[in-house]
Amino acid sequence: MTLKLRNIAIIAHVDHGKTTLIDSLMKQTGMFRENQNVDERLMDSGDLEKERGITILAKPTSIVWKDVRINIIDTPGHADFGGEVERVLGMADGVIILADAAEGPMPQTKFVLGKALAQNLKPIVVINKVDRHDARSDEVVNEVFDLFVALEASEEQLDFPILYAAGREGWCIEKLDDPRENLYPLLDLILNHVEEPTVDLLKPFAMLATLLDADPYLGRCLIGRVINGSAKVNDQVKSINLSGRQIETGRLTKLFTFRGADRVPVDEVTAGDIICIAGLAVTSVADTICNPEVTEPLVSTPIDPPTMSVTITVNDSPFAGTDGNRVTSTLIRERLLAEAETNVAITFEENGQKDAFEIGGRGELQIGVLIEQMRREGFELSVSRPRVLYKVGENGARTEPIEEVIIDVDDEYTSTVVDGMNQRKGEMQDMRASGAGKTRLTFLAPSRGLIGYQNKFLTDTKGTGVLNRLFKKYDNYKGSIVGRKYGALISTDTGSAAAYAIFNLQDRGTMFIGHQTKVYGGMVVGEHSRDNDLEINVLKGKQLTNVRASGTDEAVKLTPPRRMSLEEMMAYINEDELLEVTPKNLRLRKRYLSAIDRKRDRKSKS
Repeated sequence: MTLKLRNIAIIAHVDHGKTTLIDSLMKQTGMFRENQNVDERLMDSGDLEKERGITILAKPTSIVWKDVRINIIDTPGHADFGGEVERVLGMADGVIILADAAEGPMPQTKFVLGKALAQNLKPIVVINKVDRHDARSDEVVNEVFDLFVALEASEEQLDFPILYAAGREGWCIEKLDDPRENLYPLLDLILNHVEEPTVDLLKPFAMLATLLDADPYLGRCLIGRVINGSAKVNDQVKSINLSGRQIETGRLTKLFTFRGADRVPVDEVTAGDIICIAGLAVTSVADTICNPEVTEPLVSTPIDPPTMSVTITVNDSPFAGTDGNRVTSTLIRERLLAEAETNVAITFEENGQKDAFEIGGRGELQIGVLIEQMRREGFELSVSRPRVLYKVGENGARTEPIEEVIIDVDDEYTSTVVDGMNQRKGEMQDMRASGAGKTRLTFLAPSRGLIGYQNKFLTDTKGTGVLNRLFKKYDNYKGSIVGRKYGALISTDTGSAAAYAIFNLQDRGTMFIGHQTKVYGGMVVGEHSRDNDLEINVLKGKQLTNVRASGTDEAVKLTPPRRMSLEEMMAYINEDELLEVTPKNLRLRKRYLSAIDRKRDRKSKS
């Protein structure tokens, strides 16, 4: 049996315009009233998604075109959140590959496209942002075709249709000289090119849990595609894992389908549709939810293991508890457990005292987003430097995660970037001119060598370079890598920093603080110009006398302090340092605040 339904996923690299294109599709298919106030990038529902302009969580939506409902899945574009992308493709029958008309196909596009082709999904290629002044549409089409060939696409998949679009402007065309009016050609192409889901309503109900969500009223919500049969509210179901073992039984307390950006409650769902269910407390992603008589689980992609972790502990600095209202290890533990329950790409472990928690993820950005969310919720915590997770290979040797790094850089900075990657044990795989005075470099480099490299890369390329990275494989340990070259400037006292003291210490290195910044003993207030740590007093004011002389009261001029984002700070710190995170402040500090304790720690390690 076939339904008047299409299921399609949109995949692209970060910032290539997926979410903006979906906005335009929803507007042109009449999902909103004419006078309705609609936010930009409606599918980016979280504050962090809107601020950073990236999709963090995969989300389904649906539109209606010519009496056919099209379910669209908006997927994350950053590699750190790629764990979801592989699984959501299982809900789709076709895929739209979105490529920037200037940048072309990038690492995340390649990664997800390979998964889509392996699942035999029907591809539609859309070259987006063709109105850019540096667009090179014809070359990008050739690059996409070469990518399909490299990924061993079938003859049928290589015969993909191509459209040229400007998602923000709301139009797409088949040829570059066609009139630019609307997105109707894309909608018609979806109906004609993507097949309707072929389903069997006579088989018992079975669906695959693909996404996990938490609702304050409904509890755990599982999103997935119904593969067989149909189900009604209050039906008895069970869930089984990939090995066929039963996890739990329960009832479907609520059933939802997607209409536009909203979940709509329904009494019955049928095979082929993408739905959301509530009522199961333990079932997670990759599990099969089915009728009690079903015994075989549905095929699913197992969840990728994390490649990086940080240790989170309570904030024990002298300023602890002054900014946040959630400061105890119990509250931090509950919050991290709740995150690990709804975010399957995050792992949670704790020590015996339950006061230190190890959180694993796919990269610095994913862990940074979690910490930023907790910070906004009022938590105070201390975070260690990110470290990669090693494995033991088949021959007993230690292996580490290796990433594919693709860099677009102006020709004049190529040698600097190559030297920087060589220092981090990066092995060059490809180097080619990409036009307009730019070169594209491809490396395989260990993940631990790339921690903190983004900042140096932007400095080396004067802010013009673009670096993209993607987990490739686990490979043999590459040896030691040189870490941070410079030591820290450490405050000796607690109080408010004085401009006079900072002015006289500026030649010692780069300052992270300004006038009247509150500091404490053991806090890192700057970067030393040499490789050793240096303790300094930033509280020392000018000695006042009753004798005034010409020129003695001139205003001091301070170099602006260096400001870093949360992810940059996480990557900057050494093993003996911590990042203190509060709702209002981010501070770098030594793990041991006392100079005597630090000296004792160094002796024990030597």
